[in-house]
Amino acid sequence: MKSHSQPMKASDLLVRCLENEGVTHVFGIPGEENLDFLESLRTSSIQLVLTRHEQAAAIMAATVGRLTGRTSVALSTLGPGATNLVTGIAYAQLGGMPMLAITGQKPIKKSKQGQFQIIDVVQTMAPITKMAASIPSADKLAVLVREAFRLAEEERPGACHLELAEDIAQETTERLPLKKSISRRPTPDRQAIDAAIRLIQAARHPLIMIAAAANRKRVAQSLVSFINKTRIPFFATQMGKGVVDERHSEYLGTASLTQGDYLHCAIDRADLILSIGHDVTEKPPAILGHNPACPLVHINFYSAEIDEVYNPTLEVVGDIATTMEKLTDRITPQPHWDFVYFHRMREITHFHIMEKSDSDQFPLLPQRVVRDLRLAMPEDGILALDNGMYKIWISRNYPAYQQNTVLLDNALATMGTGLPSAIAAKLVSPQCKVVAICGDGGFMMNSQEMETAVRLGLDLVVVVLNDNGYGMIQWKQEDMGLPAFGLSFGNPDFVRYAESYGAKGWRVEKAEDLLPMLRHALDTPGVHLVEVPIDYRENNAVLSRELREKVCLL
Repeated sequence: MKSHSQPMKASDLLVRCLENEGVTHVFGIPGEENLDFLESLRTSSIQLVLTRHEQAAAIMAATVGRLTGRTSVALSTLGPGATNLVTGIAYAQLGGMPMLAITGQKPIKKSKQGQFQIIDVVQTMAPITKMAASIPSADKLAVLVREAFRLAEEERPGACHLELAEDIAQETTERLPLKKSISRRPTPDRQAIDAAIRLIQAARHPLIMIAAAANRKRVAQSLVSFINKTRIPFFATQMGKGVVDERHSEYLGTASLTQGDYLHCAIDRADLILSIGHDVTEKPPAILGHNPACPLVHINFYSAEIDEVYNPTLEVVGDIATTMEKLTDRITPQPHWDFVYFHRMREITHFHIMEKSDSDQFPLLPQRVVRDLRLAMPEDGILALDNGMYKIWISRNYPAYQQNTVLLDNALATMGTGLPSAIAAKLVSPQCKVVAICGDGGFMMNSQEMETAVRLGLDLVVVVLNDNGYGMIQWKQEDMGLPAFGLSFGNPDFVRYAESYGAKGWRVEKAEDLLPMLRHALDTPGVHLVEVPIDYRENNAVLSRELREKVCLL
């Protein structure tokens, strides 16, 4: 490591390291312990995005990581600022999104003033990150930053944490940022490829499952090539949604429920499942419950984690895109492959999904909301979903046309992600239309970021689905035969609430209002909130009673 001609403060070196790693934004709320770092940021190329809550900052950083594959940064002070980051860090870690959290701390080389605001932040972060460390000196800073970025982006991606104390930030050093290393993912084993081809070609009803880890750069095109050559039907998990254009003739649907949907009739008929990118943090469809003898081929960057519902017959470990390219080059479509049943179930699934999508009932049915969203959004438009009942309806009923145009979380699945995620998506892709989809409960958990969106001058639409309660839990409560209790609440006037931030507020008064209102908001500059009263009685009518009574074709 060469010396710098002029010594610099550690905080300046940290910013130089971040610039060296390609960081464009730092999201967060500084405290007095971060003031040296803040001053170093002021004259840098990096934009500080001041948020209104640290949780939102971490969610924004994680979303940038998800969309770009590069580590983004969230910033907080010590104590309560750091603990406020925890949910967003867990969101990144469980969701496989590269991010770095930087927290401040009181001086560590001299006596602290009592224990005011002091907790062991590093030990707090250790269980929910790939790496958590306190920077012990200015000379050690560059090495730790490079290692944190390497680990955050290495498969499986996730969160890392570094603590920079006040006195360390002020130290001087002659160190320079470390050069980024060149790393290539390993190529899958030839014998594993051979074994996979034998299993696929021997099957009569092979089926492809596209899951979370398949949602990486290069993977989508290699998957399309494989599907186009073999014509093997495929379905997606929630976090694999949109990796392949869902208008494709072989797309069967999204496994929005663990079991019992029309799609599961097709899954039950498969005699081989190609599991591409399955991540155990995402609750999988019950792909083995029906037939434990059905061969399962695990294709992923890393080996499988075994449990009762996921026990692969064969593991093909290595870069997924390279694996799919090798399979495509060498596989031969077989005349005995039979996909007639899959195609019939595709038609039946589509028929049931479209039922009631043109209903004029008010409050609106979820099927109508999803239909109008798809009609309003361009092909590259991005939906950023919070967590609630609408996540099931959208993942099930909304066809995604491009990769990363439906951002949902089926890993930590925390409420409060929709608005911060949408803000980050708009910063990454300013040319795209972006809509945050929130329930009234989830929206109010991070609604303060409306001010952030307005201050940043973003063109953004926030749809608030209002049922005055925690709709998903109400559905589960009803499905269990329990009386309604403890899940209803009141709401502010969302239109006036949006206007108080300087945004535009709109309220749907009848079903036919929604589509033109969405189109107007998408085409008009600024931040818009559209309140949509929704009738979630369809949860029990469709997702419980109808699916329990369905009959799979013979």
